[in-house]
Amino acid sequence: MNWPLETRQRVLAACREGRPYPETAARFGVPRGTVGYWVHADRQRRGETAPERASACPRCDGLPLDRRAYSYLLGQYLGDGHIVSKRKQHHLSVYCCDGWPGVMAETEAAMLAVMPGYRTGRRQRPGCTEVKSYTAHWKCLFPQHGPGMKHTRPIVLEPWQQEIAAEHPWPLIRGLIHSDGCRVTNWTTTTLADGSSRRYEYPRYLFTNKSDDIRRVYSDALDAVGVAWRVCRRGADPYHVSVARRASVALMDEHVGEKS
Repeated sequence: MNWPLETRQRVLAACREGRPYPETAARFGVPRGTVGYWVHADRQRRGETAPERASACPRCDGLPLDRRAYSYLLGQYLGDGHIVSKRKQHHLSVYCCDGWPGVMAETEAAMLAVMPGYRTGRRQRPGCTEVKSYTAHWKCLFPQHGPGMKHTRPIVLEPWQQEIAAEHPWPLIRGLIHSDGCRVTNWTTTTLADGSSRRYEYPRYLFTNKSDDIRRVYSDALDAVGVAWRVCRRGADPYHVSVARRASVALMDEHVGEKS
């Protein structure tokens, strides 16, 4: 679209005054990407460089960290999250099932609580939504970032992460369940003395992850809150961590519950 020169000049004037791109785009009815392109071209024409954005990282700058929100987000990252870090693109992504909008909202809220100075976004994917937050500093907060899938490399929490996990084990458990876990109802049948059978149902929580290290993070957190667990195997390999004892399921229901 060919925009009037007057519109372009007014947009550039607003941006030079320090107005945010989204606000300027909404004010003049110009797409956000077009505003960014105009500003970039204007800087090139005038021989200017883009101003460096002030860092706002709890690890780099010693800013306060919402430790409870971080513990939850750590669980989400270890399960369904990854970091994209390229020369011009840096973001944390967590993939959330479309059937659980509550989990999606809680994940985005945790991102904003942990890194309040940076924007978030959502992108629709087949069967799920990618919840994203944009800053290279996510690598500082999740030093487990690296090439390849998590179960193919060691995943070890740093001492400061271990302190947060010990301080807030339930948000960590909740984040792990919201990413790679579920609450299910199992059933079995019992044969009575008269030869008839009776169906018995019981709830349990399952956490499924190929990484021995990530399953250990989960089981250590369960130990910290007094939840009994056992490992279920898929073939010869440990695969699931199951919580099925009545008292332990009641604790999980109180602090985690079903996804929503």
